[in-house]
Amino acid sequence: MDFKECMFFKKKDVRFYEKHVENFSHGLITILVDVQTDVHYVHSWITSGGGGITPLLDENGEVIVEKPI
Repeated sequence: MDFKECMFFKKKDVRFYEKHVENFSHGLITILVDVQTDVHYVHSWITSGGGGITPLLDENGEVIVEKPI
């Protein structure tokens, strides 16, 4: 089932959802998808208090957009 079709969430209820999460020794890396634009973002967070977010790029340097099915 596509996230946007899930009965527990509606497009207007959330702006982002976590597509993938990886734990590492000093924090997390999360792939977020904006449900309004379908753009993917990489969010990093480290336990010492830093973090950041940037669009996720493909091998050609283009922003990854999840195309609806």
